[in-house]
Amino acid sequence: MIMKYLFPILLCASLLCVSCEKELDFHYHDVEPQLLIEGNLTEVGAAVSLTRTTPMDEAMSQAKITDATVRLTDVTAGVATSLVPDESGVFKDVTPGIEGHEYRLDVTTGGNVYSSASVMREQTELLDLEFRWIKMPYDYVAVLQVSFTDTPQAGDCYWVRLYRNGEAYMWSVLDDCHAVSGVIHEVIMTSRKDTEEEDDNTVLRDGDVVSVEVLPISLGMFDYLVALQSDSNGPQMFSGGFCLGYFLASPVAKGEITYRPDQMEEVE
Repeated sequence: MIMKYLFPILLCASLLCVSCEKELDFHYHDVEPQLLIEGNLTEVGAAVSLTRTTPMDEAMSQAKITDATVRLTDVTAGVATSLVPDESGVFKDVTPGIEGHEYRLDVTTGGNVYSSASVMREQTELLDLEFRWIKMPYDYVAVLQVSFTDTPQAGDCYWVRLYRNGEAYMWSVLDDCHAVSGVIHEVIMTSRKDTEEEDDNTVLRDGDVVSVEVLPISLGMFDYLVALQSDSNGPQMFSGGFCLGYFLASPVAKGEITYRPDQMEEVE
């Protein structure tokens, strides 16, 4: 368990570090529908979702594109695998990613081939999750501290993703500038104590389960996510033609905590 006196210090440090919390939604400008590729390779396999963006004056569509060829190549081992769409339309394969190997994702659709490469990074370990009340000028706010190990390389970056009862909730992106003795304590502001004044998108209620994922990411992916926080499409992550999205090879450290507001300590 994290020592109590560290918590307010770490909160201040986190607010100074490159970190921001926001719903896990991607925002794109009102233009013609564009191909969106979201590719992930983890320690349990690969999943690639192909969709198209929706004009802002139309209802959002979650329809998956399946008339495509999706191949994942382990460049290091020289092995290529074809991914097959499942019943939900997501292209999948159960071959796990190998730490240190470079992978390339190739998506062929509409007469174009889109390619992106990523190196499978070293896994971090999720050490602790803890909620506290932090006094703000307008109310007490529930702050979640996510503690995890920092990999040995300097300049590492991380993507912290939160889910509320299984649904995307918030996320943050940060580097290891405030790692202490090989541990990072990321502090994320969530729900106000006065739930009547909290937005439905961010409110937490007694018994809600908050799941947490921590992924080591490349500097390029870090820049991409930072751009999304500013409502920008970010740098181009694929070659071969214009599209949106990313391909990330990274192991996922997971944990969860149940929100119990009556049991949380208050920190001034």
